[in-house]
Amino acid sequence: MSWLAPFYDWLLVLHILSFVSWMAGLFYLPRLFVYHAERATPGSELSETFKVMERRLLKAIMNPASIATWLFGLLMILANGWGWFAASPWLWAKLALVAGMTWFHHKCMRWRKDFEADANAMTGRQFRIANEAPTLLLIGIVVLVIVKPF
Repeated sequence: MSWLAPFYDWLLVLHILSFVSWMAGLFYLPRLFVYHAERATPGSELSETFKVMERRLLKAIMNPASIATWLFGLLMILANGWGWFAASPWLWAKLALVAGMTWFHHKCMRWRKDFEADANAMTGRQFRIANEAPTLLLIGIVVLVIVKPF
């Protein structure tokens, strides 16, 4: 039994709160990219406003929330013990989806840097399509956690 076991419920609360905050950012940032790509010309006042909004969302909410989600999730695994982790294939699948979410997060960071440099090459439509990825990942993660199909 891990010394973390008595704190499992609190780790779970913090993990869920972090995850919800991270998802909010993953839903909103690509939507900002849609508006930025469609409505703002590079160098305009509107473009500069979008840059500030995107940077603050990423650095003040999304980055800390993603780190906290991973941290509290890994601490929950430690609280339950490695045997539980190894015997939970649904958790391995969940971690694969969270890794996909992390990859998407990093892709958003790259897109933000492109906007920052006035070098965006994507259309609003492409960002709309990309904006569906977090929804699909969220559905998969919630199903795996609640149903534990395997």
